[in-house]
Parts: sequence; structure tokens; C-alpha cells
Amino acid sequence: MAKEITVEGMSCGGCEENVENALRDLPGVEDAEADNESDSVTVEGDASEEDIVTTIEDAGYTPKA
Repeated sequence: MAKEITVEGMSCGGCEENVENALRDLPGVEDAEADNESDSVTVEGDASEEDIVTTIEDAGYTPKA
């Protein structure tokens, strides 16, 4: 099931890559697609929203779940 989360602080493709790579390392995440233009990330898999939010924060960005 896909979860879409608003993420503040992404300003470039490198930011997208940082968020995607951090989330892809999280157990239960099958894929992650970040888009800095829409300030969002879509996460596929069964990881909990709490774990996803924490991972985004740990990567240096501000999630708005």
C-alpha cells in the first residue's frame, strides 16, 4: 500500500535522492519516490508511518504526515 507524505526542505534532485535512499534502507519499504517540486514522497511497502516519518527526520528533512 502506498503512503504519501509531505516533506519540507527538499530543494533539488540530491535532496530527493537522500530521502529515497534513506527510506529504501528502512525494513518494509519496497520503493520510495520523492518529488521536491510537490514537496512529497510516496512510499510503497508495509513500513509504519511512524518509522517512515522518523527516517525522513533522521535524513534532515521535515515530514508532515
